[in-house]
Amino acid sequence: MSYQAGAAADGARASFEDATYSKVTWRLLPLLFLCYVASYLDRVNVGFAKLQMLQDLKFSDTVYGLGAGIFFLGYFVFEVPSNMILHKVGARLWIARIMITWGIISGAMAYVTTPEMFYIMRFLLGVAEAGFFPGVILYLTYWYPAARRGKITALFMTGIALSGVIGGPLSGWIMHAMPGVWGHTGWQWMFILEAIPSLILGVMVILYMKDRIRDADWLSEEEKRLLEANISHEESQKEHLSLGAMFANGRVWLGALIYFCFVMGLYGVSFWLPTIIKATGVSDPLNVGLLTAIPYAFAAAAMVLIGRSADARRERRWHVAIPAFIGCIGLLLSTQYGHNTTLAMASLTLASVGILTTLPLFWSLPTAFLSGTAAAAGIALINSLGNLAGFVSPFLVGWLKDATQSTNAGMYVLAASLVIGGLLTLTLPAKLVNR
Repeated sequence: MSYQAGAAADGARASFEDATYSKVTWRLLPLLFLCYVASYLDRVNVGFAKLQMLQDLKFSDTVYGLGAGIFFLGYFVFEVPSNMILHKVGARLWIARIMITWGIISGAMAYVTTPEMFYIMRFLLGVAEAGFFPGVILYLTYWYPAARRGKITALFMTGIALSGVIGGPLSGWIMHAMPGVWGHTGWQWMFILEAIPSLILGVMVILYMKDRIRDADWLSEEEKRLLEANISHEESQKEHLSLGAMFANGRVWLGALIYFCFVMGLYGVSFWLPTIIKATGVSDPLNVGLLTAIPYAFAAAAMVLIGRSADARRERRWHVAIPAFIGCIGLLLSTQYGHNTTLAMASLTLASVGILTTLPLFWSLPTAFLSGTAAAAGIALINSLGNLAGFVSPFLVGWLKDATQSTNAGMYVLAASLVIGGLLTLTLPAKLVNR
């Protein structure tokens, strides 16, 4: 075969492969993305409820911070078992179960009246949602090799940003427009109405999702063989750990520590962003909601662009560390401009861009060296331990706010955690994760 003919054949194969992955992406990502938007909205809309809920129920900031964070204790306890079950029974049924149960519990948050009820319902919400995010990350490894997962994971995780873009104005509008309707307050209506999408999407997952490449009746046999061959080739190059060896693997625990540092920043901002904006002098919940959309909109664009850059360059560590440092700078600047809405929003936007960009790119690190059952358990372990920061972060910020009458001290702690996470990322061997 001539050089030209060989080059043409290679080009045709690459074109077919790109077209096949594009087909997979358009089939899987829209539904998974919407599920993540709904899940994240149900998880953090308590940050908007706080604007009215604390006054109505006479809760302190410490009570709120503990309740917001206790979600992650339930999440932590059930995360690894949930992902192991998903690996055995399939993503379709298990993700649908997760979504339907968390939708029911999230809607029931509207009827909380005491701190104890608040704590119990937030804990149960964490139990219900445990396994969704690591389950999807694991599910994507069934379809995409590492070289394509950076962009795909970033696209999926822009659901965090979009939930802020959509959820902020929506939550603000509900709380502005619905008080008194059928005897419910605005924050009660917010919990009830924002739970409905999760229930609908849970049913759609059952009807629409396929567990494995071989089950996909929307792929041709040639397309299935291509995808299966790529996954099989990648799995053969990974270190196949037993479950026990996975728990003894130092890199898994290092990954959990890195993720803990990044999640500290994420939930410090997510749960307190409406409060910080209100403190700049914006009082109407609708206006607070509209302003919260700005940082998330910029973050969504950054997540996709930097994810593409990481895939194109086959470089992971600096693509994680640099956004973490940028997030730190944004948080520090936000403490200096707390009484200037424009400068505070610019600082919080910079912080959100950095923090949210670290998250999808982080997941290209452990999925590059874990496979099989070890991947199911390892991803869940890293996510569950890392998400304990979701308990520590809002509680710590709330406690410091009650103690100092300012969120500044909490922002300093979150900024430091981002720097630590970025530095720890750079200790991972480049040859292990740059795939």
